[in-house]
Amino acid sequence: MQAFLEKIGRKVMVVNLDPANDNMEYTSAVDIMQLITVQDAMEQFGLGPNGALIYCMEFLETNFQWLLDQLKSLDSNYFIFDCPGQVELFTHNNALKNIFTKLEQLGYHLCTVHLVESHYCAEPYKFISCLLLSLHTMLQMGLPHVNVLSKADQLKEHEAKLSFNVDYYTEVLDLSYLLECMDTSRPGNKFKQLNAAIVSMVEDYSLVSFLLLDSRREPSLLRLKNAIDKANGYVYGAGEEKNVNTLLACAVGAETEADRMERDIDPYLS
Repeated sequence: MQAFLEKIGRKVMVVNLDPANDNMEYTSAVDIMQLITVQDAMEQFGLGPNGALIYCMEFLETNFQWLLDQLKSLDSNYFIFDCPGQVELFTHNNALKNIFTKLEQLGYHLCTVHLVESHYCAEPYKFISCLLLSLHTMLQMGLPHVNVLSKADQLKEHEAKLSFNVDYYTEVLDLSYLLECMDTSRPGNKFKQLNAAIVSMVEDYSLVSFLLLDSRREPSLLRLKNAIDKANGYVYGAGEEKNVNTLLACAVGAETEADRMERDIDPYLS
């Protein structure tokens, strides 16, 4: 995404907030590993990897001024925060939430981009788990939110296992049909009532939907960029030059359903 944004003329910098990310595939402008690493926490306090990661996030929250000073020293008005993938950091621990809340209070306009690998659509149990995680993250973080089904190119490999069209999963349509597709012979069937309760809760909130992302295709990256710009307000702010077409591209209903299917769904099905 950084390379794509730079290609279209946006000055963007990446902030690495993963203290265990020692094999970065990008150049970070700010790196938490200059402050603390998971290995440091494990060795000093005898913690396991998960506990050390939580400690690092809480240490960053305590040393928030360090992060703020790093951001202020950069000549950019657009940042991508690369966060750890540990789910409890977004569902049960408040460190990251508090950090981003402080940044918002200081005038930074943020949104959460939550990535879920698209192959989970092929298994109803896993997809329901992804729905619950996405909803919980949205409520916990309290920020504008974009859910993404990443690695969309993998859908062709799993097409035979999909019970419904791809837009059923991206739009999160009537989930009662998904419950009916579950294999009752599997051991997981004992959680049938739990799955039904989760589905009911997801539908009651009616907040979760997904965008498909294929990072190899520029139209897919552009669609995600537009959704993020609308979520964090960048499209309406002092970024690159604005025009009517730019605003319409980020507006709800700016493309027909046929256009959306042709651009974002059809390439991933045979």
